[in-house]
This record gives sequence, C-alpha cells and structure tokens, in this order.
Amino acid sequence: MSQDKETLKIVVVGHVDHGKSTLIGRLLYDTKSVPEGAINKVKRICKDKGKFFEYAYLLDAFEEEQKQGITIDTTQIQFFTRKRDYIIIDAPGHKEFLKNMISGAANAEAALLLVDAQEGIQEQSKRHGYILSLLGIRQVYVVVNKMDLIDYSQEKFEQIKREFNLFLNGLNIYPAKYIPVSSFFGENITAKSAKMPWYQEEPILEALDLFEKEKGLADRPLRFPIQDVYKFDERRIIAGRIETGRLKVGDKILISPGNKTTTVKSIEYWAERDKRDTVEAGMSIGITVTDEFFNQRGQIISHMAESPQSAKLVKANLVWMGRTDLVKHKRYKLKLATQEIESEIYAINKVIDASSLETITDAQRVRTNDVAEVVIKTKQALCFDNFATNQTTGRFVLVDGYDVCGGGIIAGALAESDINTTDRQITIDKLVSRTDRENREGQSGKVIWITGGQQVNLAVQLEKALFDQGLRAYYLETQALEGINFYSDAEEVKYIAEIAKVLLDTGLITIVTPTVEDSSIAETMFSQDDLVCLKATDSENVKNQLDSLVAKLTANK
Repeated sequence: MSQDKETLKIVVVGHVDHGKSTLIGRLLYDTKSVPEGAINKVKRICKDKGKFFEYAYLLDAFEEEQKQGITIDTTQIQFFTRKRDYIIIDAPGHKEFLKNMISGAANAEAALLLVDAQEGIQEQSKRHGYILSLLGIRQVYVVVNKMDLIDYSQEKFEQIKREFNLFLNGLNIYPAKYIPVSSFFGENITAKSAKMPWYQEEPILEALDLFEKEKGLADRPLRFPIQDVYKFDERRIIAGRIETGRLKVGDKILISPGNKTTTVKSIEYWAERDKRDTVEAGMSIGITVTDEFFNQRGQIISHMAESPQSAKLVKANLVWMGRTDLVKHKRYKLKLATQEIESEIYAINKVIDASSLETITDAQRVRTNDVAEVVIKTKQALCFDNFATNQTTGRFVLVDGYDVCGGGIIAGALAESDINTTDRQITIDKLVSRTDRENREGQSGKVIWITGGQQVNLAVQLEKALFDQGLRAYYLETQALEGINFYSDAEEVKYIAEIAKVLLDTGLITIVTPTVEDSSIAETMFSQDDLVCLKATDSENVKNQLDSLVAKLTANK
C-alpha cells in the first residue's frame, strides 16, 4: 500500500446470500488489486466446477468456505484508488457467525450495508443496521445488489430505499447514499451503468472516495489502557496502546480506577532512532513513571483534567448473540479495552426485536439475536467513557464461558438508588453477621497490609504477639497459594486480597505480605476502618510498629 496516502477502513455487512463477497471480489478485480496468479487460479476452479467466473472466490481463502458458500470468519482486504488506500473488512453475515462481526466492525470508519434487490430487506439486514448503530458507525451507504434480477427496476429500488430509510432513521442511521448495482455483471461498480440511466450519482468506487476520514483522535482526551507491566533491570515499564490523545515526558497523569497521580518519567525505546518525548493515538508504547504504584492490566491512564468515569453500575445498550438467552443475575465476563471484570445483568429495562423494533418492557431475559437496554453491575469498578464521548472506551463485549456472546455500548453510570428496588436480586439474609462474630470474640476484624524489606519479619512477630494476647490472628502467606498459577504478581496480590476479605468477615485479624510494594489495591478493596498499612524497612522500624500495633489492637479487646 502507498506510504503517502491516507487509509480508510470500511466494513461490509449484509445477509448471508446478498452478495458481499461477490461485490468485494469485483472491486478487487476491477481495480487490479489482486495478482494475476490468483485470478488464474479462480478461473481454473470455476472451470472445473462448470461455473462462470466467481468473484467471491477471490476472498474465500478457506476450502471449507468455498464448499459451504458462506463467509465464516472476518477477512481484511486491501485495495486502493487514486485518492486513498482502503482496508475492507468482510464481516460475516450468517447468524451463526454474528459474534465475529463485533471484532471485525469495531475499527471501521464507514460501512456498506448490502440488500438483495429481489429478496428485499430481510430480518438480518435490519439486525446489521442495529449493530452498526451500536458500533457508532455513522458513515453508511446502502448497496442494493443483484439489480439484474429485477430488470434494473427504478420503482423497486425506490421502494427498498423508502422502507429501509424508515427503519434505519429510527436507529439514528442516515445513509448518505443508496447505490443500485449488479456485482456479478459489474454494473455501477467502477463506472456508471448504462442499464440504469435513472441513477445519476456516483458508482461505488467513486462514492467510496467521498467517505470522510476520521480526524482528530490525537486531539481528544488521553486514553491509554494498560496492557501489562514489565520489569526490566530497575525499571517497571507500563505498556499499552494509546487509543486517543497525546502523552509526553513530564505530563502529570491519573491512573484509574484508584485515582493515583504521578508523572511520566520516560517513554521507552529499543533503538536510538525510535527515541521520542511525545507519543499519540495509535501508537503502542512503554512508559515509566516517577512513583511506584500497583499498576495492572485494565487500568486506564489519562490526564487529570479529562479523566474517564469509574462505576460499578452502568446503563448499556447491547446485542445478544449467545447460544443461550441472556438472563438477569447470571454472571458474565465484561471486556472493555484491556479490562476483564466479572459482571452480572442487574436489570433488563427493555428488549427490542431487531427485525420489527417491537419493544418489550417486562422481559426477564434477552433471546439470541435480540437487542436490549440493560443495567450491568460489575464486581470491581469499571473504568469507561460514555460511548457518545469516546467510542473505544465506551464499547464492550460480554463473554459467557469462553465465547463472546454479546456486545454493546455504555450510555452512562448509575447509582443503586436509580434502580427499581423490585428489580434487585434477592439475596439470603444470614443469621450470623460479622458484628455477631466480633462481639463474641471480643475483637474487631482487621487486614494488616505489610510491605518493605522486613515485611515477613514483622508479620511473623505480629502474629505471635497477637496470639499470645489471646487475639485471633492469622498470617496469610503467599506460599499458601503455591498450587495456583498466576500470570502476574498483580493477579496474585488481588487473589490473596480477596481471601483476606473473606477472613475479615469472620472477625479475624489477617496479616498479608504482598509481593508488590504498593498498597493501592488494598485501599480500593477495604475501608479505612478495616485496613492498616505498614512499611517494614529495618529492625528498629519493625520493633516500634510491632509494639504500637499490638497495643492498639489489644486495647480494642
């Protein structure tokens, strides 16, 4: 592809039999974007099958796809015009493969929505329109294909245009063009068709150049989702991809959730030629910061003045594509940017039948292929933007087991008081509370979070001293988790903190010595009354803190 021309990504969607692959294959063929060898191969295949030349075979790289006649996976194809380079995303159309469409369409800046002129608007055509709406793709052309099957009828074309506009406008999608074509015969593909003189606008190839390239990602508020944290020599390098905004050395930044502030110390590089002090949207980078925090995958870095939202309760619009229905209070994994958080469907506000836009307001579940307005409750704080503000950090998918089963957009944060109390999950009222346990034991539960070079020394002495004073104390060692494999120190610390949370509810004084030097994760999981953070640096420091803490805890007894 050209080095000096801009690149535009377009997703092509439509019913499984409405001719997407043929349309794209025709574009590639007519623009000479495929090698002659590939064309000759397709000619041989078609000859062996006793068929005319099949443009769709230029895309069907998998033998299985050619046998079934459907496109199974999302394919990206490159071609170019005089104005710009293009990447066309051939998104699957068959219901069984709709889940692949989310990842395929998510990065597109424009869309072609195909409709078969003879079959007209199908249920799946409408559903794809709704998905484009959820994905925030506003630049749309409707391509009415197979016009040869209706003798290039202007009347039928105008009828499809009226019907589809009525539906799409209700989704806030306003197609800039309706283009009548015959992909198989090349009518209105690269040049105006003599068979449709009533159509006075541009053919597809010229119309593509009228799509506007999205500008200004680097001028939006900074959003830098953390992909991972790597340790090199003495450096802890925070790695990820900048989705929007700019970042430079010396910037004061906010790490959310957790609201930790620090300063960018360096932007890392492998070779001297890659050294830079400023980076921007689209770049995958690594940085170091001046303060040592507990940074982990899923957190989002921003500037302090324009930070994202954090909440455990959000209102969302989603399309459901799971094998089983989406139901209230079932747990799903929510993925947004690099975050992966356990969540549940807290409320279903309404379900919309994607084929008719019929609204159901008292639904208890969302059927496969329907769309809905829901409230999602997450186990930990979710960091996000409203979709209208930032698409990248306002779009999510839901995972059931190992399958991506739904996706949607966030409309805003909610407080529990905003939810109808009759719609809340029924929970079991335990007959024994934490307060009951603490009163019987004569002590208050605590989590003692110890960092520093002498942390183990302080932990074992503290456990023994409290035990000798008649208090129930337990040193929760990380060695107790030897049978569990963690992909990072961060995951291990989070896991052991969850265990400490359970022990806290029993009224136990739990002592933790995490493998990282930061206490921010504990501060987000425990209240100030329940948490004591210490840093054991040397023997004298250990002795002083031990005496002070034992006196404080035994005084409560």
